[in-house]
Formats: sequence, C-alpha cells, structure tokens
Amino acid sequence: MERRKFIQQTGLIGAGLIASKFSYARIPDFPTVRVAVGQRHFTSVAVEKAISTFQANVKDQELGWLFGNCFPNTLDTTVTFTENNGRPDTYVITGDIDAMWMRDSSAQVWPYLQFVDEDVKVKRLIAGVINRQTQYILKDPYANAFYHDANKVGEWKSDKTAMQPGVHERKWEIDSLCYPIRLAYHYWKKTGDKTPFDTQWKKAIQLTLKTFTEQQRKESKGPYRFQRSTTHPTDSLPMSGYGFPVKPNGLICSAFRPSDDATVFPFLIPSNFFAVISLKQAAEMVTAIQADKVLADQLLALANEVEAALKKYAVSNHPEFGKIYAFEVDGFGGAYLMDDSNVPSLLSMPYLGTAKTDDQIYRNTRKFILSANNPYFFKGNAAEGIGGPHAGADMIWPMAIIMQGLTSVNDAEIKNCIAMLKKTHADKGFMHESFHKDDPNKFTRSWFAWANTLFGEFLWKVYQEKPYLLG
Repeated sequence: MERRKFIQQTGLIGAGLIASKFSYARIPDFPTVRVAVGQRHFTSVAVEKAISTFQANVKDQELGWLFGNCFPNTLDTTVTFTENNGRPDTYVITGDIDAMWMRDSSAQVWPYLQFVDEDVKVKRLIAGVINRQTQYILKDPYANAFYHDANKVGEWKSDKTAMQPGVHERKWEIDSLCYPIRLAYHYWKKTGDKTPFDTQWKKAIQLTLKTFTEQQRKESKGPYRFQRSTTHPTDSLPMSGYGFPVKPNGLICSAFRPSDDATVFPFLIPSNFFAVISLKQAAEMVTAIQADKVLADQLLALANEVEAALKKYAVSNHPEFGKIYAFEVDGFGGAYLMDDSNVPSLLSMPYLGTAKTDDQIYRNTRKFILSANNPYFFKGNAAEGIGGPHAGADMIWPMAIIMQGLTSVNDAEIKNCIAMLKKTHADKGFMHESFHKDDPNKFTRSWFAWANTLFGEFLWKVYQEKPYLLG
C-alpha cells in the first residue's frame, strides 16, 4: 500500500483533550506491546543486551519501556533473512507497506551496525541488506522501492514510467543510491569484510555514477520520466513527467524528496550534499577493494563537481538569519527556503556527515528551519517540530524531533526533544510517522519501523554519551 493511501485509510485516528501544554496523564502500567519472542523475525543477543543494560540503568521506566519496544522493532517485525548458497540475503519492509525502500532499509539497520563485532548474526544480516540492494540497483537505479518477489506486479503498474515486475515504486530520489553506499562503506570500515563488494557491487557503483551523471541534465533531460494519475500533485511530475525546468550547473536533479513527494526545484540541496560524501566513499572503496583507479577518479571528479556547484548555488541570504542553505534550487536563481521532516534534510546534515555542527551556515540554517520562518515548522500545545507536505499541515514528524536531538550540542535541547517524544506516542509505546501538534492521539502510521529504530538509536546515543539527561 502507498504511504499516502495508508495515511488516508487509517486516518487521524483517536481523540483526546490536552489538559495543559505538554501535560499528559501517564500510563498507569506499561503493557506488553512488543512482538512475542516466538513471533519475532530476527533476534540479536547484542541488541537484547543493550535493551537490558538501558532498562537496568535508566530510572525513567517509561523511557525504558519505549526503548525496549522501539530499538528492536526493525528486527522484530520487518526483516526476512535467508542465505542463498551461503550468501546472506535480507529483505526489509518499511513496516505497514510490504516493500523495501532503498532509503528506509539502509536507515533501519544502520543503528545495529555498532553491534557487528559482538554478534555475527547482525553482521550477516547487514551484509544481506547490502547484497539485496546491489541487485535492486542493477534492476533499476531510478526506483525507490522494490518487492521481495521479483515477478510481482504492484499497484503502481499504471504509472507512466518504465515500470517492471518486482518494482513497487519508481520515484527517482538521489538518496536511494546514497544510502546503500553509506551502509556499505561503514560496514566495510567496521568489519573489514570485502565479501559483499564483488563484481556485481562494482557494476552497481558504475550504474550509480551513470545515473547521477544523467541527472545533471547537461546534454538532455535524461531517460527518466514519471507521471501518475492522482489527486495529489506531489505524487506526480509536471512538464511531461520531467519536473519543473532547471538550468544545468553541476548539481544533480532529484525528481522526488525523501518523503516521496515531488520536488519543486529539482536540485535538492540536502541530497546533493549526501551525493558528494557518498561518491567519495564509493571512490575509496573501489580503490581499496577493486583496485580500479579509473572508476575511482570518475567518482571523485563528479563529487568535486557537485561540491563546487553547492558552494556556488546552495547558499541564500536570508534577511533575518543571514547565509543559509536553501532546500531546493533551480539554477536560474530560484531557491525554496524550507526544510522537510524526512532524511536527508537540512537539519540532518551533521548526522549524515555532510556538515559540521559548528559550521556557521549550518547553524544559521538550523535556526531558520526550527522557527516559524520555515513553512513546515509547526508549534502547538503538544509539541513543536518539523513536518511537511506528505502528512499535511500541523502534523509533526517524530523523526524530525529525533533528528533535532541527534544533531544538537545543547543539553537542554536534547532533553526537551526526549520529553516531547516521550509525551507524544499516544500511549502506544511506539513512534509514529506524524502526529497533530495539538493532539498526539491524532497520528499517522502506527507501524513505521524506521522512526522506531531511529528513536532507539537516539536514546542509546544519549545513554552512552550523556546518561544524566535520561533522568
């Protein structure tokens, strides 16, 4: 099922009144909401140990309950691990939709990478994700989500694009090719294992380079087009399926954002920054593992070109905040000043390694996007944070609050993010895609594994680095 359709069908469920700002009745007892042991898809000794450690040492029982529910949620409910002739293969659904997003699957298993030295099962699980993503890229580098069954024909078969069996959705998003590199690079650095990075993986990197280059649109608009019959304009592309015009300048076009909403100006800045670091990581890998200097030089040349273009075109002068990063630009001088809740976002740049927290332009940008000047920053009686067009007005994404906390260097801000997340799960024990700024009982997506695992990552990071903030 499409994310947007799921939101419509589940609706803004529940009701409730808020007695006072950020004030909620506590759950008298913490019910067991985690999947029963016998029904879990995958179990990690190291992850279970982390849960036990957190719950034993954090006095706040509700946070302990939330951590125990959320951190293992990807493993408990979304992964299917098998081995084909001894080669790991891992299929990861996003939660309520039986499809594997390139972005989500990478991000969902990312927090478990820190445990690969303790648990060989986790190591093989992540290697399996890398192997499957390689095959997906070779199948269609422009697609954002795929099925487990390579022959399955999905509900979007009528989309006006080069759909094929096994593809759930074919929305071109730069980050769909960046996230697999991020996961692969850090897996390699952490484990030293070169097994997943064979000739097929190298072909996927070559195809990634080719796709990025095509979407610079220097010579033509490229082979990708997309149109959908829909009442939601953000689910389709104008101008015969190519999106709004751009003036080529070295940046890479992204037809859609990480939210799966269409871009307004196709040069999506956070994703271009992500592409730069991903290309550099891929270059390092093909040099060390494949000894292919020619390919490495090509990857670095594109990274340097995009990086130079970002320095020239990504920054706008705001009358209140000074120099800030635009969210999208078109090369003609147009810039869209906003930020969205999904990742990569401008807020998430330090998390992805594309900016430093003390970078002045990032600091200015952060102040802008966490203010009413950002059209998608919502503030209500329940909480405040970033949303976006995908879930609609006044709907805050827990993922954005989590990312605010993960990228903060301020103890008070981190503590406030934890408090807001603790008070807005609608007594369910899990994070949601979004909730209404005035009533967290009105939420979308009761099963969104990425948000759950990311929240667990956030709490575990705070526990390890600043446990005093957990109460």
